[in-house]
Amino acid sequence: MNSILENKFGSVIYERINSVQMSSAERQAAINAMRDADAIVDSILWVKRKIEQVGEFLFMKPSIKH
Repeated sequence: MNSILENKFGSVIYERINSVQMSSAERQAAINAMRDADAIVDSILWVKRKIEQVGEFLFMKPSIKH
């Protein structure tokens, strides 16, 4: 799981988390917070794309099809 997150966020963030002195519980909380934030951003972007798709569908200009 950590390798997936590391690839997604980049190693710089994980290097900074690992370089800071904190307990393993705090470190896991930081990683979980990053995962939660990423999930929220992904959800917002998904909703934004769906709204754009619905808007494009509703506001299509009528055309003559023969």
